[in-house]
Amino acid sequence: MLGPLVVLHELGHYLVGRWFGVGAEAFSVGFGKEIAGYTDKRGTRWKLSALPLGGYVQFQGDMNPASQPDPDQPAREGDFQNAPLWQRALIVAAGPVANVIVAIAIFSAFFMIFGQPVTGNAEQENVIAEFAENSPAQEAGIEVGDRIVAIEGEERATFREVQQAIWLYPNEELDVTVERDGSRITIPVTTRAEEITDQFGNASVIGLIGVQGQPAERVFETVGPIAAIGLAWQQCVETVDMMLVGIKQIIVGDRSVQELGGPITIAKVSGEQLSLGWLEFTSFAALISLNLAFINLLPIPALDGGHLAFYAVEAIRRKPASPRSQELAFRTGMALVLALMLFVTVIDIAKLPIFGS
Repeated sequence: MLGPLVVLHELGHYLVGRWFGVGAEAFSVGFGKEIAGYTDKRGTRWKLSALPLGGYVQFQGDMNPASQPDPDQPAREGDFQNAPLWQRALIVAAGPVANVIVAIAIFSAFFMIFGQPVTGNAEQENVIAEFAENSPAQEAGIEVGDRIVAIEGEERATFREVQQAIWLYPNEELDVTVERDGSRITIPVTTRAEEITDQFGNASVIGLIGVQGQPAERVFETVGPIAAIGLAWQQCVETVDMMLVGIKQIIVGDRSVQELGGPITIAKVSGEQLSLGWLEFTSFAALISLNLAFINLLPIPALDGGHLAFYAVEAIRRKPASPRSQELAFRTGMALVLALMLFVTVIDIAKLPIFGS
């Protein structure tokens, strides 16, 4: 799962760098000691390294992850540091953009192959048919026959959209807007938290309001490439929004840090999704690709977002930050990244069945 996505990410950097005439000294899949590789006619060393948890492109003139030039190496044509600021920014941004393109390509292909799901009877969509036992919605005053039209002021066209808007917020008060007798009423409903477990034993906590919608017929409308790309982009935006909400809830303590996952969890879930079929596995690949793009764009030194942040400072100041400040920032950023990686790996190991999950 990670290997191809990392290669595509690094290819984004590499191809845009080549487009601007920047040389590449090494293209590595993985970190650490080289296992196998070869040098092409342009002098780029393509290699597979021992630690398969990422990869990198080392552009000509780079001495370290902060992209600082080697003081002992005279400037040469094709050095990364000699490229204009806007070109360096595009080269750095190209990696995350490549991951977003992968996700859009996957989602677009799904929409073109299967079509866009729409309801056969829009008037019956989101109409409440019954309540679960101890339903927060019923206790708040929502009635059978009401039609949910919005959650927190955002229109929700399908029952699945209603579910997705509620699942993310266990034990939180949400404004639920219903349509009753031709009028709209907004009723505050406090969701209840419920732990659910999938067929593989993975547990997660979701929010519920205890309503069941009327059965609605689903049809799939054929969409063309342009429409599919638009739908795929919307899917990506919604997915990133879910990531932001989840991260915020973990930071403020509304969700457990045990819901974080690292390489071991990715490997575990990848195998589970592959056992369900190639469609599920490919869909999960799109999700992980978006995760890679999102994480790399965070303004943390040592990540792509950290480089872009320094380039923004350089654009404002009309000169780069001092080499010393860049080095300190990137050392700090690398320490944070490694600490987070160690932290989620410990969580991953602790969740394995041999430790009682």
